[in-house]
Amino acid sequence: MILTPLFVVFLILVFILVWLFANTIDKRKWVSLSISLVLTPVAYFYVFYPVLNIFSSYHHQKHFDAEAWKDKPALRYEMSKEILDKNLFLSKSKKDVEAALGKSEWYGWDDRIKANSPEKWNYNMGFKPGAFNNMQECIEFTFNNNTVESIKQYQLEKTFE
Repeated sequence: MILTPLFVVFLILVFILVWLFANTIDKRKWVSLSISLVLTPVAYFYVFYPVLNIFSSYHHQKHFDAEAWKDKPALRYEMSKEILDKNLFLSKSKKDVEAALGKSEWYGWDDRIKANSPEKWNYNMGFKPGAFNNMQECIEFTFNNNTVESIKQYQLEKTFE
């Protein structure tokens, strides 16, 4: 386990809450302290931490890996930060993008031609974890003269039946 400042702050917060609860049960300090010391790890790891993970939007970041991109499409969002921050595909050809990411899953809409354009390749990146998340992560590569001109990430709202 890695002790980070945030972990320590949260653990102290849970300890204080358990201490206040234990004081309502018994006013003797040594009993409250022993109850708090025993119940704090239980309350933290089985109540506080799971609830925090459900409602926070934190997710792991991974380095881009072409095989992982193709094998696990639902986890592509983990690689998106590196693709965007390092402009991994900027100025790459369509062949290079297709070799790394596979065929485009759909073409993006182009207002100039009022149709889906083969110059806008879109890929589904899955759903970021979290409660009540219905936004699908997507990435779009815009080509100009057969090379990537821009990359943008966007979200599509999905409805589940």
